Amino acid sequence: MTILLAPEKPFARGGNRLCFVHPDDDSLCIKVRRPDFTLADRRRKKGFPKNLKPLSAFDDNREEWRVMASLQKRYGDLVFHHVSRCFGFVDTDMGRGLVSELIRDGSGAISQTLKKVIWDEAFTDECRTAVEELSRFWEGNLVPSRHLLLHNIVVQRDIQGCIERLVVIDGLGSAGLLPMSIFPRVFQRNKIKKKIAVMHGRIETLLGQRHQASFPGYHGLLMHDGLSSP
Repeated sequence: MTILLAPEKPFARGGNRLCFVHPDDDSLCIKVRRPDFTLADRRRKKGFPKNLKPLSAFDDNREEWRVMASLQKRYGDLVFHHVSRCFGFVDTDMGRGLVSELIRDGSGAISQTLKKVIWDEAFTDECRTAVEELSRFWEGNLVPSRHLLLHNIVVQRDIQGCIERLVVIDGLGSAGLLPMSIFPRVFQRNKIKKKIAVMHGRIETLLGQRHQASFPGYHGLLMHDGLSSP
């Protein structure tokens, strides 16, 4: 069965993909490639030698599914305390879609990104504690990831509005050509410490932008909350 997404409004838009609430299960989302940015477009933007790779190498859904299967095999359910689950592919009218866990607050609304929460509320003690917990988890378990971008981390709140946890929803897996797990643990830990330091630098940069009139960019903004009419 082909799932119809084209008539729906995505709740989020990334650089390469659109995210929709699953029409048959609002606890899930479906990620599809942006129709205005093809795999060929992505390849053209890359420099040599990356632009020699096959088109399939630029498919974010394919790569995310591969990475998530690898993480689950290595860590089991432990990793899903701070990482969203992935459930495989479905056919949609916008191409093959990847089905993932949709992180929602206790109110039922789609959880906001860390970027939006810090923009709205500054870096509160509660938020700082949640970031420290995520950092300890990442370093303690040597979770491989690319840079921990603030718009790729969502803040899940309970029914009272208190922060329950931070969840990384994108940017996972080893950044280099070789899997990070083959390197000595001390090397892995140092790499992760650097990524955590970069994340804190991004937080400081965002705090310095809060005097601006408008949110910096569109990454990290919800297009609807998944409850009210889009």
